[in-house]
Amino acid sequence: AQNVPNSDWEKKVTEYFKEKLKENNATNWVPSLNDVPVHYLKPNSLVKFRCMVQDMFDPEFYMGVYETVDPNTNARVLHFGKYRDVAECGVSYTITSERQTFYCVPVPGESAWVKEISFLTELVLFVLNPQFYAYISASQARVSPSTSYTPSRHKRSYEEDEDMDLHPSKQKEQHMGNSSGGDIHGYVEPKRLETEASAGHHLISPNCSPPLDLNFPLPGEKGPACLVKVYESWESFKVNDVLEVYGILSVDPVLSILNNEERDNSALDPMECMDTAEEQRVHSPPASLVPRIHVILAHKLQHINPLLPACLNEEESKTFVSNFMSELSPVRAELLGFLTHALLGDSLAAEYFILHLISTVYARRDVLPLGKFTVNLSGCPRNSIFTEHIYRIIQQLVPASYRLQMTIENMNHSRFIPHKDYTANRLVTGVLQLASNTSLVVDETQLEQGQLDTTGVHNVTALGNLITWQKVDYDFNYHQMEFPCNINVLITSEGRSLLPSDCQVHLQPQIIPPNMEEYMNSLLTAVLPSVLNKFRIYLSLLRLLDYSISDEVTKAVEEDFVEMRKNDPESITADDLHRTLLVARFLSLSAGQTTLSRERWLRAKQLEALRKARLQQQKCVNGNEL
Repeated sequence: AQNVPNSDWEKKVTEYFKEKLKENNATNWVPSLNDVPVHYLKPNSLVKFRCMVQDMFDPEFYMGVYETVDPNTNARVLHFGKYRDVAECGVSYTITSERQTFYCVPVPGESAWVKEISFLTELVLFVLNPQFYAYISASQARVSPSTSYTPSRHKRSYEEDEDMDLHPSKQKEQHMGNSSGGDIHGYVEPKRLETEASAGHHLISPNCSPPLDLNFPLPGEKGPACLVKVYESWESFKVNDVLEVYGILSVDPVLSILNNEERDNSALDPMECMDTAEEQRVHSPPASLVPRIHVILAHKLQHINPLLPACLNEEESKTFVSNFMSELSPVRAELLGFLTHALLGDSLAAEYFILHLISTVYARRDVLPLGKFTVNLSGCPRNSIFTEHIYRIIQQLVPASYRLQMTIENMNHSRFIPHKDYTANRLVTGVLQLASNTSLVVDETQLEQGQLDTTGVHNVTALGNLITWQKVDYDFNYHQMEFPCNINVLITSEGRSLLPSDCQVHLQPQIIPPNMEEYMNSLLTAVLPSVLNKFRIYLSLLRLLDYSISDEVTKAVEEDFVEMRKNDPESITADDLHRTLLVARFLSLSAGQTTLSRERWLRAKQLEALRKARLQQQKCVNGNEL
């Protein structure tokens, strides 16, 4: 209001919030749509959202600057249309601007502990900073993560909110209540006020029929989907990017009314609107189900682990990293012991498990992704709960994961590959639309004899391409478009996997527990939350470290490989060299070393020799190749 239309007031807004968010953990004070149900947040308040860009809609025009005329006094008033969906009435003239709309969903497969730690961080800040309520409404108070909610009571009115403002103790009593229980890591859940409205994929709206598909990539996902309106630098973002956005929440009920009227009018006169009814329904869903966020600040996330600093390049973050690296050795030893027990006493498999969990695509040479390390853990008991528990352990260690049960039914009926729906003008998601650094566990132990149909063949092909090339070919009907990815794939199988892999490790159990369920549960229960958090930091941090090989070590490795080829020309190939270099890379990083040493190279060769000997032994026992 204090600036003329052509001034740089928009930059001032961005700079103002950028500076304010640097003060006193202010980023944690901003209510998050990941933690708080939409109806607990007041419209036009500042919110944040951790999300993945699932789709990008066409740019839209809005009234950047417009003038209204008071019918009684004829007074002219200038308004700005930025950060809002609905303009004032009585517009006399406008200056049109452009913005981009992203359809964003919560990070697919995000682990429960990520949500819980993020929520608890904000809860602690509330307890330590009760004056926080002087700045935001009590209706923005932290309640349980929204992914655990279902409406079982009437929504509180804003009048009740104001009463809470005047009596924060009432708010605290209502929201914090007695603890109803905790999980195996010692996290105590706040008293549940509501339960989740639905499984998340389909929500019934009074203005939409059939039910609205929220287009979540994974089945059973929960949480809000949002239309994120971006005003600048939107070309720097792309589909599948993980973002944290700060912006103005828009849930104006007028949007639902207007959109419903538009659909009715377009049905009467199709020439008045170029959009189809289906496109309007998808692109303009009710704001109560799919709220809008008008972005003030947005940035890509290096990771979503709340135990790590958001950006590792800042000075404070460097101190955190150096302090953690100083105690890396005992953390690795504890993690190795934990995974050895989880893998029934197999320490070799546990070593490769760690290397797999810290692997990441660090570069691409032409079409070849460098750094991918897909492990096939063979020798898993068939139709056993063992693989299910291995996945549970992975869930407790990594920020995002998904278990894909490779059954004939799933292969033939699941939608793996995203495809373009030109009628609704949107990208219909698929299981393989995942964020970078997601752990994908493919369970082949469930596979039985049967016939794959056309869909099943396409799905298996897509899985193979994901593993080999770290890309998914999205289907745009008339052509396919490559979307590069960075997904950690672990394949559990009885024999050798039908899918390609970079490394096969055959499980050799040293322990056969009489009760597998009880054994695995006790293993998780025995780990202290503080130790588990160290494991989580360890695995996330090491994926972000740089790594190099000196010229001297490179020359030594080349000479060593030539010598190996002389001694065993039949079995030593270029693929063996590439795999051993990968093992050496991740072995070095797992010990906190960012360069390859002679010692780590020899250790990598030793591990590979043990792994191959085990495979050869199993081959001789069975009389056929695994």
